[in-house]
Amino acid sequence: MRVEVDRDRCEGNAICVGISPEIFELDDDDYAVVKLDPIPAELEQKALQAIDECPRAALNRRD
Repeated sequence: MRVEVDRDRCEGNAICVGISPEIFELDDDDYAVVKLDPIPAELEQKALQAIDECPRAALNRRD
């Protein structure tokens, strides 16, 4: 699976980073970025949790 960040929606709350720092980080502008593409199978559950818990719905799953 793949995850994309909608930069128009992202506020840099970093909830995704807190859930899975292996997958997400903040860039210099405090927007979330995906570090792994595609997401390894063993981290998919954490990615899905981050998608579900993003307060701005800025993370989108792409298969």
